[in-house]
Amino acid sequence: MVDSQQNVKKDRPVYRNIGLAQLIKYRLPWAGKVSILHRISGAAMFLLLPFILYLFDQSLASELSHQKFQAFTGNVLVKIICLGLIWSFLHHFCAGIRYLLLDLEIGVEKSEANRSAIVVLFLGLALTAVVGLKLFGVY
Repeated sequence: MVDSQQNVKKDRPVYRNIGLAQLIKYRLPWAGKVSILHRISGAAMFLLLPFILYLFDQSLASELSHQKFQAFTGNVLVKIICLGLIWSFLHHFCAGIRYLLLDLEIGVEKSEANRSAIVVLFLGLALTAVVGLKLFGVY
């Protein structure tokens, strides 16, 4: 009887806290990566909301402030920040649609969920690249 109890204890999985050094080596599934990026993109949009409102205010206040706005947004660093915000919005939007579909029990199977996570990740990046090309004046 004691032997069977010890075997049960040995067979149980052990869950440990993951440290930062281990986090780099940890293989997270695609759905997990998309989920974490969904949270990061939401937090980024929330934290940069004052910056967005400032840009919006400067673009609408007057003709002179609009010219200052154009000069300010012509800076490469500001364009990179805006590109990050664009990615945040597009990724958050695409992942949000994925989560709505999962809530409707569409694509909840493991293989379908994995595929939709990959699609969301690359769709967000592709849309960001298209908008980024326009932002940097390529077309």
